[in-house]
Amino acid sequence: MGFSRLFRSRWAALFWSAGILWTAYDVATDAPEPPTNAPSGMPATQPTDATGAAFDARDLAVLANAGG
Repeated sequence: MGFSRLFRSRWAALFWSAGILWTAYDVATDAPEPPTNAPSGMPATQPTDATGAAFDARDLAVLANAGG
């Protein structure tokens, strides 16, 4: 669909922009929460990265602040 033809109609532009916003909302949702259904008395497992090395919140904070 050509963009010049799209924006000649307000309704077509409105539906097009609603689709863009809906797509952005679906893509940019929050990360899933960790499962909380572990049996009581069981120790929590340490999260690991793709190589199997354990990491914690301090490692994630370093990465979050590395962008400057």
